[in-house]
Amino acid sequence: MPIHVYWGEDDFAIEKEVSLLRDRYLDPLWASFNYTVLSSDDTNAPIQALNLVMTPPFGAGGRLVWLPNSTICQQCPESLLSELERTLPVVASNSHLLLTSSNKPDERLKSTKLLKKFAEFREFSLTPPWKTEILIQSAKQAAQTVGVKLTVRGVEMLVEAVGNDTRLLYNELEKLRLYAEGNAKPLDTDVIAQLVKNTTQSSLKLAEAIRTGDTVRALIMLTDLMNANEPPLRIVATLIGQFRTWLWVKLMMDSGERNVQAIAKAAEIANFNRVYILQKDVKSISAKQLIACLPLLLDLEVSLKQGNSETSILQTKVIELCQVCQGK
Repeated sequence: MPIHVYWGEDDFAIEKEVSLLRDRYLDPLWASFNYTVLSSDDTNAPIQALNLVMTPPFGAGGRLVWLPNSTICQQCPESLLSELERTLPVVASNSHLLLTSSNKPDERLKSTKLLKKFAEFREFSLTPPWKTEILIQSAKQAAQTVGVKLTVRGVEMLVEAVGNDTRLLYNELEKLRLYAEGNAKPLDTDVIAQLVKNTTQSSLKLAEAIRTGDTVRALIMLTDLMNANEPPLRIVATLIGQFRTWLWVKLMMDSGERNVQAIAKAAEIANFNRVYILQKDVKSISAKQLIACLPLLLDLEVSLKQGNSETSILQTKVIELCQVCQGK
């Protein structure tokens, strides 16, 4: 299909796919003439994109027009819808229009329904940080792609460090590849501990401070993370993942389940030996308290995505979370 709609929060994965589209459809000698990226700030960009995609490519190869941060599948005025109806059915097979957005397309809109007839839709969502088995599998595939060999424990440590940040994963793998150049032996935890900065581990320590209700320690750790330029949304993702895992373990324990492998499967924990540590973590906190923390964390995530003051909202929510864990 000559029309492509990519959506999701994994912007790095989308950028990689865009590179593949460029390699697939453009002739390198004519790419500067046939590849156009339009500014999302320009209100006329959607019309320009439709006009460009109808222009035959120069020289050899095809044409690729990219409209990033597109809102066509979230809101579409009648004038633009009319242009879409007129243009989409007649786009040539060697001209490609790419629409990307972090937001999920609204299936109710006429524009989305129209695009469904002519476009390839692909989702690029981030894997939830608590789905460790999927993250480990993705890290193995990425390591193979980059060309670096890691031990099983090495892969697990790398995932613990980078979480679900795809861009950071590839950056760290590239660093490890350069380090291991000429060495056929898989890299183990000792090397990864030296080369890969584990800010996720610091976020997990923040989660522990919140769980114990230690407000002062939690705020100091939060300040350290912010001073280290750790992205606030990544901090929140780690907190949500950890509190969700604690809740699953606590609920399974309260239900009378004692099989650690069954608990690990329910909580999506890749290494079932972690269950013993998690069981000790949740002994002094109730399921009711853990459940009460999740809406606060989700509200924090929404507030950050809406552009509210990062430091202020993080500090406020950390204090609220500590109070919940204190039983207040």
